[in-house]
Formats: sequence, structure tokens, C-alpha cells
Amino acid sequence: MHSMTAFSRSERDIEQHHLVWEIKSVNHRYLETAFRMPESTRPLEQKIRDRTRKLLKRGKVDCTLRIETVSGSKGLVLNEEKVHELLNACNQLNILAPNTQGLNAIDILSWPGVMQPATIQDIALDEHVLELFDEALDAFIKARSREGQRLKTILEEQLALIAEHVDAIRPLADDLANQQRQRLLTRLAELEVSLDQDRLEQEVALLAQRADVREELDRLAIHVEEAKDLVASAGPHGRRLDFLSQELNREANTLGAKSIKTESSQASVDLKVIIEQIREQVQNIE
Repeated sequence: MHSMTAFSRSERDIEQHHLVWEIKSVNHRYLETAFRMPESTRPLEQKIRDRTRKLLKRGKVDCTLRIETVSGSKGLVLNEEKVHELLNACNQLNILAPNTQGLNAIDILSWPGVMQPATIQDIALDEHVLELFDEALDAFIKARSREGQRLKTILEEQLALIAEHVDAIRPLADDLANQQRQRLLTRLAELEVSLDQDRLEQEVALLAQRADVREELDRLAIHVEEAKDLVASAGPHGRRLDFLSQELNREANTLGAKSIKTESSQASVDLKVIIEQIREQVQNIE
């Protein structure tokens, strides 16, 4: 089981540069990835995106790459090719318009693209960027797994509590017909009204049918066992657990609506509290 929230950071010094990858994620219905990278590394984005989608299933994942120049290294370098292009363009312009004023050194240096940040060779940069990303992604997945194991423990405890409440309510449900008979007889005695035996049995059967919660208890038990099996499986877990939490909540609501005993009504409220806690935890699971 993996959580959808995690953070990892990996960094490495390469010659005169410091590379930093940071990966973080929050909850999301699907997998959504965003990459913030220097323009010189943009050709690598598709490879990195493919690696991410291969290992992650859900979550909004933000991946940021920073390339920092180490103190004492060359901050800017002259783009000689760009300078030659500008000078050739000036020469051609002088032929077409001889009286045009030429470029001075400041004009050339301030021209976009003439001065560039010092970078390492593209092939070396590609290799280290990909290796460092794999390192950060591995740490990120391990962080998700650690958080997922904590969530798994919480879910197992909450599912066990639901099973305990169901077992506690079941004896009350099994004796429902007798309870309804006694309630009806008590009410008739208070009203000083008599009923023949057949009519009494019909009324008891009707009331017992309306208040019978054994089917809801059975479905709750089935959903709990299914959730336990799912939690113990390889996953992914999030969407199916979300569906099961909705089913558990539906049965708990029906149970509360049918309850005729204070004990079962209170147990229904307790069940809904536990199920709501499960639903909140499930939102964090991949």
C-alpha cells in the first residue's frame, strides 16, 4: 500500500554545477505530473515523464530540477557563434545602408543570447539528470510506501472495530421477532385493546420484517472481509477502498434507520464515525 503524499530530494555536484531534483505529491483522483526544468534539459522531459507514469498510479506529482552554478565557477560565457551572426548582419546592413551606425561592444554584449550561463556538455548533463531523477524517484516511492504502511495499520484497526460492532448487534437482530411481540403486547396493554392471535402474529411479522437488519449486518460483514482482502493485496487500493467505504456507509445508514433498540442505534452511529474515518484515510491512498 502506498500513500499519495510524499516528498524526496536528491542532489549531486557535477564539475562546476550543483544538480537538485525535488519530487512532491498530493492527493488526486488520477495521476497528474508537472515538470519544472531548465530549457537546456527539456528534451529529457518525455523520458522522465514515462519513467514516472510507469511507477506511479495516482496523485498530483510535481518534479523540479534546479541546476546551480558552484561559487567560483564561470557564471557567464560568450556565445561566439551569436557574435559572428551579429557582425555579419552588421556588414550586410552597411552595404545596404552605408550611413547606418555600427554596433559597439555594449550593444553586442546586451544582445539576447550573446552571454549565456556556463553549462556542462549536453551528453554529460543528460546522463546525470536521468540518474539523479531515478535516485529521487526511488526515494519518493519509498517515502510513499512508509506512509502507506502506516495507513494500512490504521485501516486494519478500523475494519476490526466495524467487525466487532457487527458481532455485537447480531444477537439483538436474531431476537427481533420476540422484541417486536413484547413491544406490541406492552402497547396494547397500555391502550387496553385486545387482538386475536392471528392478527397479533401478522402485526408482529410485519413489524419484524420492517425492522429486520440481518441483511444489512451480513452485507457489512461481507464488505469488511472484502476490504481486508484488498488491504492485504498488492494494490493499487485507493479507488476500490473508496467504493467500499461508500458501500459500508450506505449499510450503516440503513441499519440506523431500521433500529428499534437503543443499543443498535448507538452502534449504528459508532459505525458511521468509524466509516467516515476510513473514508478520510482512503483519500490518501494510491
